[in-house]
Formats: sequence, structure tokens, C-alpha cells
Amino acid sequence: MIEIPEISGKKLYDFLTANKSSLIAQKKFEVKRGDPFVYSGSIENDKGRTVKANTPLDANRNEIQVLSVINTTYWMDSHSDVHIDGLWKKSLFETKDLYLLQEHSMTFKGIITDNVKAYTKKIAWRTLGVDFDGYTEALVFDSSISKDRNTFMFDEYRKGHVKNHSVGMRYVKIELAINDEDYKDEFACWNKYTEYIANKEAAIAQGYYWPVTEAKCVEGSAVPIGSNTITPTQSVKNIEPGNSTQHRAVNDTRFTKGLQNLLTLTKEIK
Repeated sequence: MIEIPEISGKKLYDFLTANKSSLIAQKKFEVKRGDPFVYSGSIENDKGRTVKANTPLDANRNEIQVLSVINTTYWMDSHSDVHIDGLWKKSLFETKDLYLLQEHSMTFKGIITDNVKAYTKKIAWRTLGVDFDGYTEALVFDSSISKDRNTFMFDEYRKGHVKNHSVGMRYVKIELAINDEDYKDEFACWNKYTEYIANKEAAIAQGYYWPVTEAKCVEGSAVPIGSNTITPTQSVKNIEPGNSTQHRAVNDTRFTKGLQNLLTLTKEIK
């Protein structure tokens, strides 16, 4: 994490602008990990009925489907970062294989599942419990989790214990926003984004933040606590025996294209 001296006002803004390039370079160099959420909402059982988040699902199943919000935009986190809509577009297009991990542990033991479909989705702030009009662009993981891959985390999800998530990411494009018209470029950046920040009071109190306009998603994780407070488990459902293989196949584009080619060839032969 970059180090900012304990100064304020013009002295702080002078430091940030004078060291802007090196500070951004430091942020790009590190892999950021954070963004969980202590969620008091709900999950769904396999029959579609909503249950409290701490209500366990059927213990006699070996696979569950988990829908998790891994990250949200326009929220200033404890790194003073504000993710901007569209930051994941290039990464999700280029990255085909993503992992859901246990506490950012990129090890065989730490993998919860590699059967992940990642996408972004507009979600109303009020749906996520935030008293703010408008929408955030959420990074969502739709994951199939098998009991034999990571038994501990399978049970944590099944029991409704996983209320927090985090994104492992690398910065690609970052800006600096400062609430002072004497800093022309940084003030223009401030005016461009601040009105959309759901916790803008925190940004105003601090006087600056780092808008992140592009980032590479490395992984998503289940974690106990982190920096962004709006990333819940949205739903957990049991998967009926025999359905998991089908789910993986229809989401494999190579399988789908191969099947289409086979059907076309069969028609031509006939």
C-alpha cells in the first residue's frame, strides 16, 4: 500500500500532485486485495424460497450454485480508490479463466472453484442497502462449487456464513481527483466523478481520491473483512444431481461451437 504523510490541505495536495506519477506507479505495481461486505440480507434455497443468510441449505448435496458480488463501482474504499463503470470490460473480454479463492490464497488448497462465469451488472444502490439514488456496476461471479474441491468453504457457503467478498486486481489506468480548483487537472477529475459516488461524504471529507478507470481482474475471494462495504453473497442454491455437468458444458463456448459445427455437418451429409 502506498504511504501518504499525515498532512492536510494544500500541503497534502502539493505532495500528491508532485508525486502523482510515482504514486500511480506504486499502485499499478501492487496487487490490490479488498472489498468485502458484512451482509445482513438473504440467500435462496434450491426451491427459490428466500431464507435468512445464516439458514443452512440441505447438507446432503455435493454441489451448490453461488452468486456473489465481488466488487462495486462508485464507492470510495479504504485505499481511497473509486472504481469507475467500465473498468472490467477489457479484462473480462481477455480473461477466460478466473478463480473463486479462499482469502486470496492462489494455491491448490485455497481454490474454491474454477467453474466461474464472471460478468458486470447494473444494480440499484438501494437494493444493496445503500441510501443513495442510482446504480452501481457490480462485478458478479456466478460459481458452481463442489464439496470435494474445498469442503470447508463449500460448507461455509452452504451454511450462509460467507457474507463478504474481495477482488484481487491490478490497476491499469488511474487518475487523481482533488477538491481544489488551484489544481486544474485534478479538480476537473473531481468534478467529473464525485457526484456519482454513493459515499461522497467520505470523499469530500478527505478532499481527494483515486478514480480507477481500468483494471485487470486476477481473482475473486471469500474473505472475513476488507475495504469496500458493498459486495454481498446474493444467492446460494443447491444444484440437483446431474445438472452440474450440463451447466459447465453449455457455458463452454468451445463445446457450444463444436456442437453447432457437428450439427451443420450432419445436415450437410443428409
